[in-house]
Amino acid sequence: MTTSPYIFLIDNGSLRADSVFALRGLAAQLSERVGLQVEPVSLLHSSKILTSELDGVAARVVKPTLRRLIATGARKFIFVPLFLGPSRAITDYLPELIAEARVSAPDLQVVVADTLAGVDVAAPDIRLAEMLADNVRLTMQAAGLSHPRVALVDHGTPAEVVNQVRNAVAGQLAVQLQTEVAAVAACSMERREGIEYDFNEPLLERVAQLDGWAAADVIVALFFLLPGRHAGAGGDVAEICDGLIAQHTLRSAVRTPLLGEHPLLVDILVDRLRAALDSSVEQA
Repeated sequence: MTTSPYIFLIDNGSLRADSVFALRGLAAQLSERVGLQVEPVSLLHSSKILTSELDGVAARVVKPTLRRLIATGARKFIFVPLFLGPSRAITDYLPELIAEARVSAPDLQVVVADTLAGVDVAAPDIRLAEMLADNVRLTMQAAGLSHPRVALVDHGTPAEVVNQVRNAVAGQLAVQLQTEVAAVAACSMERREGIEYDFNEPLLERVAQLDGWAAADVIVALFFLLPGRHAGAGGDVAEICDGLIAQHTLRSAVRTPLLGEHPLLVDILVDRLRAALDSSVEQA
């Protein structure tokens, strides 16, 4: 029986191969930085991708991977969430999987690292805003834009605590950029129906309704980590932006790179993993 913990870098999962490759790349970088093997494993979806699209290596998801390793005698695991904030996938679904695994392995030891934002949703890790600011500046320069407005867009969420993270990061981004841009506003790609989810407003498709935003030049700062059907090439965000331009609602809507492409992301993951390793030692 191994005494070292298995380390999983976990995302929500995707049906697109480029998302799996991106997760694998981050896991490899994290492994190199900490000198330990970090496995890329998704919570859901990714195992449905054909292995022929993944260089012949099947994507893995947590539930069967955990079950298989427990059957071999493994009992120690560390999960490093590749999540911006405490999404329900981390606060609800992952604990359910762990509880289910403990039925057959009561001695299971699991440490779940903090999400990228950290423990305080009102004061997220400032490096998230720094990454966004870097991406906005690069995009401004590449597009030749001066003093644009910035729409920080995330997926939209049923969990208000995740929305609080995004809004707090938007505030930090405004401080980072200060007079370099005309304004910074947080918005959502989509939302659920019902007044209880109104905190997701405004939607990106309605951002031009904000005061002074009609027919403006806008940098769409992607608060997304990996490519996929939402933020990847030809994804939902791209379609919304194209629609805003076609309707002359905005003059321009240029998207930034994804956060997963920024080197500071691995720095945050290293800090989260090292804190989790320290916690696992304390549990032993």
